[in-house]
Amino acid sequence: MIARLWLLVVMLTAGTRAFSQFNDAKSFVLINALGFQVNREKMTINSNNAWIYGRQGSTLTNNDFNAVVYVDLLKNQQRLYYWGVASFASSYSLNIYHQFQAGAGIGYSIINDSLAELVVSDGFLYETSDLLLPSGKQDNYNTIRNSLRIKYKWIINDLLSFEGTHFWQPSLSDFNDYMIRSNTTLSIKLRKWLNLTTGLTYNKISRTGRENLLINFGLTAETYF
Repeated sequence: MIARLWLLVVMLTAGTRAFSQFNDAKSFVLINALGFQVNREKMTINSNNAWIYGRQGSTLTNNDFNAVVYVDLLKNQQRLYYWGVASFASSYSLNIYHQFQAGAGIGYSIINDSLAELVVSDGFLYETSDLLLPSGKQDNYNTIRNSLRIKYKWIINDLLSFEGTHFWQPSLSDFNDYMIRSNTTLSIKLRKWLNLTTGLTYNKISRTGRENLLINFGLTAETYF
């Protein structure tokens, strides 16, 4: 068994939100993230947790929390594998009071070695949410979503690491109700355990009419045991 614990330390972030602009105010966004991974012969477990807090002048722009656990079965043994996920989110910037998703599906590893990875997966999620609609009405609802994911990683000379994870999640009952989640990072190894990391994160929730875009940079510390 190989386990990895990583910590993304507080990051200064440049961020934009599609529904507002503040040109004369000082702004900042802070990100704290903690991740944990366990690799076994037949199963891999990944846990990622992040809190984003931001202000522009005296105006709160971000107070977002996300926690997710992924389980992959047989991914280290064959190209076609099975996955399960459970997640919880709350987001001031996206008008999400709380949101819970859980589901499962299949994935296919097109490339899977120590230097490169390309994976496509698809499955179904049950979602229960408490949202604020554009009309100002609070909305409690449940739905089943299809979840399509593309994930890739490329390591160059054990120095640079480029990776991304992108989700398209439409509701099966209404394709105008969809979610887009996209995260791309570039890391430069400074020490065996320390990386300089920059990233681009984009989220859109059609039901609330909200989206956010964060361009960030900071330090990631890793340890293996």
